[in-house]
Amino acid sequence: MRVVSGIQPTGDLHLGNLLGAILRWVRMQDEAQCLFFLADLHALTVEVDPSRLGASVREMAAALIASGIDPNKSIVFRQSAVAAHPELAWILQGTARMGWLNRMTQWKDKAGKNKEGSSVGLFTYPVLQAADILLYKATHVPVGEDQKQHVELTRDIALKFNTDFDVDLFVPPEPYIGGGTAARVMSLRDGNMKMSKTDPSDMSRINLTDSDELIGQKIRKAKTDPEPLPDDESALDGRPEAKNLVGIYAEVTGDSVEQVLQRFAGQGFGAFKPALADALIALLAPLRSRLEEFRKDPAELDRLLRSGSERATEIAAPTLAAAYDAVGLTR
Repeated sequence: MRVVSGIQPTGDLHLGNLLGAILRWVRMQDEAQCLFFLADLHALTVEVDPSRLGASVREMAAALIASGIDPNKSIVFRQSAVAAHPELAWILQGTARMGWLNRMTQWKDKAGKNKEGSSVGLFTYPVLQAADILLYKATHVPVGEDQKQHVELTRDIALKFNTDFDVDLFVPPEPYIGGGTAARVMSLRDGNMKMSKTDPSDMSRINLTDSDELIGQKIRKAKTDPEPLPDDESALDGRPEAKNLVGIYAEVTGDSVEQVLQRFAGQGFGAFKPALADALIALLAPLRSRLEEFRKDPAELDRLLRSGSERATEIAAPTLAAAYDAVGLTR
């Protein structure tokens, strides 16, 4: 089993990233061979600050490793350092179909009413994403609900390429359900919206670099309702902020929602919030400390990423060579 996944280096990580993806990646390391990349080529699909991109990649790599991604277990690398990614993506542009890409809901969501003004890269990035996966003959891809459509597109591209050129080259990947469940973490200001770094209010999210004091302050000010916590999970329906905070506590402590409610049933948020803040601080304080150590040693981060890209290149090279050969190109 081989798992491939990437993350864009587009700013500081927050609790939603950690509980929704990264800690799941950490658990996957013991279940499969894993390749995790910093998707700096994907970052070019929207406006980017060239002077900050390199630093953002290094910062994201530091956060991943500080969170528990082990470069000795997994291959961690910078996407653009492996030239096979854009090379294979161009070959696959000839296999993918306009109709397939037009149906991508993320394209519709991100472009909105400004399709004519959006970059071509924003439209075709699912093809690069397919190349990211197919290069390594990944069997599984960890995705959320919003990305399942892209795995299906990757399967379509793999099967069409294999059929068109009468080869058995690409492995149609499956969505990966390993690594435990991924938490869906919502905003601290609005329980109906996902926690996001694009929210203008910093109080809506817990950043991985927040101090213990700031974490406590954000939890104290998190939006709630006046009702006490129930003893049954179904009673949280219609209470999005309460449901979000209880879910975060359960994910951080490893307890089930039912266990959390049994512990706090009948109590108000005046009692629950300090316990939640303490749990978050216990999780994030050591992570923040490791992150600060990496920030002091950028050369070591660069070494780890360079080593990862060399290992990734070695795995990708035979697949790219076979793709060139299949379509009649020479290198």
